[in-house]
Amino acid sequence: MAQINLSLFLLLVLLSPSCSFSKIQVPSDRYNQAETLIRELNLFPKESENIVDKDPFLATEAAGIFEKRFVFPNLENSSVTIEDLGHHAGYYKIKHSHAARLFYFFFESRSSKDDPVVIWLSGGPGCSSELALFYENGPFSVSKNLSLVPNQYGWDKVSNLIYVDQPTGTGFSYSSDRRDLCHSETCVSDDLYDFIQAFFEEHPELLKNDFYITGESYAGHYIPAFAARVHKGNKGKEGLRINLKGFAIGNGLTDPKIQYPAYTDYALDMGLISKSDHDLINKLLPVCEVAINLCGTDGKISCMAAYLVCNSIFTAIRARAGADINHYDIRKKCVGRLCYDFSDMEKMLNMRSVKQALGVEDIEFVSCSTTVYQGMLVDWMRNSEVGIPALLEDGIKLLVYAGEYDLICNWLGNSRWVQAMEWSGQKEFVASPEIPFEVNGSEAGLLRSHGSLSFLKVRDAGHMVPMDQPKAALEMLKRWIGGTLSQQTTETENLVASI
Repeated sequence: MAQINLSLFLLLVLLSPSCSFSKIQVPSDRYNQAETLIRELNLFPKESENIVDKDPFLATEAAGIFEKRFVFPNLENSSVTIEDLGHHAGYYKIKHSHAARLFYFFFESRSSKDDPVVIWLSGGPGCSSELALFYENGPFSVSKNLSLVPNQYGWDKVSNLIYVDQPTGTGFSYSSDRRDLCHSETCVSDDLYDFIQAFFEEHPELLKNDFYITGESYAGHYIPAFAARVHKGNKGKEGLRINLKGFAIGNGLTDPKIQYPAYTDYALDMGLISKSDHDLINKLLPVCEVAINLCGTDGKISCMAAYLVCNSIFTAIRARAGADINHYDIRKKCVGRLCYDFSDMEKMLNMRSVKQALGVEDIEFVSCSTTVYQGMLVDWMRNSEVGIPALLEDGIKLLVYAGEYDLICNWLGNSRWVQAMEWSGQKEFVASPEIPFEVNGSEAGLLRSHGSLSFLKVRDAGHMVPMDQPKAALEMLKRWIGGTLSQQTTETENLVASI
């Protein structure tokens, strides 16, 4: 009761007009924040989440995987056939859910079926992984006429690649029961674990392959939780043993207690705010830290208090840096409230011909879900780093990478939590030198690594590294899964894309 009262007190103090922090803009509407996030990506889903009245697949597939091979009808090369491509789309009826089905894409490796299996998770929370598929590292990119063109730097060049719409209610994933909406990483990771078990049952030929978990942004929460869940399942012999080798987090939110104080330091270093702004906004840090500590031991009220208190730091920085700044890439400006234009993907995936090819019936594609976003707010300020050391000790690799021009999940905060993480190799990692990450004769970033842990600051990239630096991102993945991340290539081609 005392902790709950303190949480309420923090909220009242912060939101009080007479508070000394009153000059600092404080967010107070959760729905508006979710709506703003989605509109800044130029996405306008008709529905706030995919909760359907009736399950369209119930009569044909009560449980397990429902998967089909397909070809997108809008490929520029219309002569491509299903036999030419190992492309699959499907639904998985989540084993321990009430009525939830996760939608996924699976693209067989262009090189070899023996390549690792890589799963990608997008953040939000509540944004579809198709954002990465069509704008970052998938086999195709969407053109303005809604046709698909091949992506020569798709990660399916070196891996068997899976994209999942998760948590439930995101993308084409849906349920007919609102109880299936997630509010914690336990829910998210259990659903993903059930999915990956079913996936390998459907594709037993891939079970021997190395398995890697990747993603970005709020997936900095999902990825460690999912990796820990797979590791736990392996140790407990719960089902099929999955050959988990590593996990990679790109520009993620993982340890808020360390990452939020880095906002003002990063903003000052990059010239977004003045020293006086920096010092004023930093007065919120002690309150933020207390709120995060309460969130780690208490329930929903303290976690919501922490979300509101700590995000006022970010809001204040944006207010001073300018309303038109793109907080995903500070080199760029937003046009009005639209920082990126991902609307072509949304239009394309809601085309009837595309839906028929994918076998999604009449399910409406929800690019980013406001309901899923709000449902996960009680999880936002929790520390997802806590389970990582045990994975590192067991030899499971972690790569944390971050584009240098991202504000919202900036490289400085990510570097700090990685260095502060306590594990047997911590001192050696912190003492290890930063070396150039050279790709085909050009410096693409700075790399620090020791044992199972690597941190890469990526040059000339913002929040979405594979979109801004597709060549370097593909080379990063290839060398990381091959155990040669710190080695240099010998070709002369410059892999750092021009700004």
